[in-house]
Amino acid sequence: MTEQQLKILSNKRVLITGGAGFIGSNLCETLLKHKIEVVCLDNFSTGKLDNIKPFLQNSLFQLMEGDIRNLEDCKKACTQVDYVLHQAALGSVPRSINDPITTNDVNVSGFLNMLVAARDAGVKRFVYAASSSTYGDHEALPKVEDTIGKPLSPYAITKYVNELYADIFHTTYNFDTIGLRYFNVFGKRQDPDGAYAAVIPKFVQQFINHESPIINGDGSYSRDFTYIDNVVQMNLNALTTTNKDALNTVYNVAYGERTTLLELATLLKTYLSNFDNAISTIEIKHRDNRMGDIPHSLASIDKAKNLLNYNPKYDIKNGLKEAVTWYWEHLK
Repeated sequence: MTEQQLKILSNKRVLITGGAGFIGSNLCETLLKHKIEVVCLDNFSTGKLDNIKPFLQNSLFQLMEGDIRNLEDCKKACTQVDYVLHQAALGSVPRSINDPITTNDVNVSGFLNMLVAARDAGVKRFVYAASSSTYGDHEALPKVEDTIGKPLSPYAITKYVNELYADIFHTTYNFDTIGLRYFNVFGKRQDPDGAYAAVIPKFVQQFINHESPIINGDGSYSRDFTYIDNVVQMNLNALTTTNKDALNTVYNVAYGERTTLLELATLLKTYLSNFDNAISTIEIKHRDNRMGDIPHSLASIDKAKNLLNYNPKYDIKNGLKEAVTWYWEHLK
């Protein structure tokens, strides 16, 4: 965190919704490390108490167990709050296909509740987690913020609706927001368990267990994998920017490089073999492609660089090395 950011956030209170989740807990950790007061709102549907256990004894940390689908919980959480980092959501394309109603309730109704509560509480800025899934069936690469396609899943629809609501709250109520379209975020505290686990922790867990990771398709599908520290940097830049032109819009949050799923699995296998040589002999397997998956994803990060001074420090290799070390210590 820069001196300017510290100055802006000093003696301020930041609400992090979904603060016990993967991204949320990393944001909590960074702000607390710099002695910024944090309120964490979570219903623990996907977040974990273990993620925030180290913070519970910190006098600057307040945990509020509540649900963004409940407007009263949102209003209570926003009391005397200066800034909001809204990370709470029900992720996963497959989950949204299996249960579109719950995904919509959390991601759309919950989002609207938070906007209303934050507006009514006089929150200075509302930074929210958007999604690269918003690009939908638009095939051109790299993805540029102003050009999107048709959504390919209920999840993608909900995240696009968030952007529309944020825009309306600015034009109608003069309420400042910034949306961050995350591209395949990974890193410490990302959950490897469950049917909807993200690919990196899932593969890591399988390698550690001496099981074959299974790639959907032939492995040629590619993603712009983004290490968590880059995402934390972007949230802080969005929260504290003094550039008025940077407000009330959306940004890609990525590294700006593409890695195929086969390359990803191979890198993980190589890095984990440094801890356990037996992993080097594990076979990588394949199955059919998954419904709703976008074949390729690559972000342009020019807008974020130009307007928010975004400067991602971790490429895929450096990020994976950090993540693998953390997982080895916590999963084996």
